[in-house]
Amino acid sequence: MFIKDILKAKKTIISFEVFPPKKPSGVEPLYSTIASLNRFDPDFISVTYGAGGGTKDLTVEIASAVKHQYNVEALAHLTCMGSTRNQIDDILTSLEAQNIQNVLALRGDLPSDAGWETKDREFSFAYELIEHIRKRGGFCIGGACYPEGHTESEDKIKDLLFLKQKIDKGLDFLITQLFFDNELFYSFLDKLALLEVKLPVFAGILPVLNVNQIKRIQQLSGCSLPKKFVRILERYRDNPKALEEAGIAYAAEQIVDLLSYGVEGVHIYTMNRPDAAKSILQSIGNIRASLKCGSS
Repeated sequence: MFIKDILKAKKTIISFEVFPPKKPSGVEPLYSTIASLNRFDPDFISVTYGAGGGTKDLTVEIASAVKHQYNVEALAHLTCMGSTRNQIDDILTSLEAQNIQNVLALRGDLPSDAGWETKDREFSFAYELIEHIRKRGGFCIGGACYPEGHTESEDKIKDLLFLKQKIDKGLDFLITQLFFDNELFYSFLDKLALLEVKLPVFAGILPVLNVNQIKRIQQLSGCSLPKKFVRILERYRDNPKALEEAGIAYAAEQIVDLLSYGVEGVHIYTMNRPDAAKSILQSIGNIRASLKCGSS
């Protein structure tokens, strides 16, 4: 089922993201994680592509298991940087063979090898991949967006215009990079409205479980940390269990506020930690039930 069609039937979507293990031997523990997440009735589970597309074969395999073994809609990530059209088509054919109908179209990480900028490339930007998939047909296509601007963009206005370019190539929905300040997300939605963007936007939320995680998050995403969140980090940085509990509580508070605002979807970056997702969803059980019942 297309994710855009799930949206037509539900007021708000709750979804999870998992990532493939670096080695095939790690697949079975991941399936246990997916089974645990499945108990909370997600509307879909996304499977990442791995750095540089290194786990692309596992992405197809895991997405197929999500769809057929666990009976949950799967969203397969697909990156294009460094790939040819034939390689992309081969992956799309593999997804079609497994009846995977939803794809998150991404540029992917820039290559680390010297001289990559001067090489002939069939894809350099996500909008080119989106256009290619849309012309091929058969998929519901999602794209990434950045409430605080892409880390490589020095101009936030241009960043929004680049996003609009991606949308116009055929996106059906957007999923945000993680953020910790909901007000920045709401401001981002206002900017999209000014651009007359009417696509559903799912809010990406990450429960922070340790200090090292924050350091890596800021390196990769450049997201800002609200004063309230910084106070939590400073107070509990030397108490790992307390910090984990506080990080989960903060994510749950974010989600409660987002649901009150009326977002179309909340996408939880689980980091393959089902216990954190479990704690969050248990804490908002009645709120989520009210959404399923259509209550305001």
